[in-house]
Parts: sequence; C-alpha cells; structure tokens
Amino acid sequence: MGRALLGTESDAIIHADRAGIIRFWNPGAERVFGFTAAEALGRTLDIIIPEPQRARHWAGFRQVMETGESRYGRGDLLAVPGLRKDGSRVSLEFTIVPVHAANGGMEGMIAVLRDVTGRFEATRALRRELAALKARG
Repeated sequence: MGRALLGTESDAIIHADRAGIIRFWNPGAERVFGFTAAEALGRTLDIIIPEPQRARHWAGFRQVMETGESRYGRGDLLAVPGLRKDGSRVSLEFTIVPVHAANGGMEGMIAVLRDVTGRFEATRALRRELAALKARG
C-alpha cells in the first residue's frame, strides 16, 4: 500500500533532507512541476520555489529543522505558489511530515503537495466579477 501511495501521480510527494536537498521525487511531482526524478534528485528545493518566496521559505525551513515544530505538520494546509520547469507558476496546497532521526533530531521533511491552480483561478475570477457587480451598484 505504501508503494502505491508514493507512486501516485495525483499528488506530488517530495522528501528533502535537512539541507533542503531533494532525496525523493514521485510521479506526481513530475506531473506537477515538469522535472523528472533524475532532474530533481540531488538539487535544492529552489527549483520549485519562485524567487520572491525563497527567503521566506528558507527561514521557515531552517526554523523547522532547528525546532522540529511546524503547524503544517499537524494537518493545517499551506497555500503557496510554485514554479514549474518551464518557468510557469502553479498554485499549491500542502502539508508536511517532519522526518526525525533515531536521536529525535530533524533529518528532513516530506511534503505532500496538490496543484490547485484551477480552483485558485476560478476563485480569483469570481472575486473580480463580484467586485465589478458591486462597483456598478
């Protein structure tokens, strides 16, 4: 059953080590981001993080590595933009699973990400339409 989950194409599942180096990249990550596993493995998460979000991402990542704590590991969803291989953006929702060593220290994180671009764009269009209706009064 675990192999079926890790091999899914519906959700991206990515494992990054303590330094933010990609160590696992499933078929869903290939579909969402456009990088093959061979292209992604051994590279940093920067390949999928848009430049404007990188500083904030790495500050949060380092904090989780130091403390072992994140609200996104308890089921809260994080909504962020992502970057595809072709340079286009993708809207993502995800949760993380902290990976602990035998001594309790942090070894890295596993992220389960879902592409919600279609829903995000539909919501944005509805908000624009509502604002236009309100403006007409």
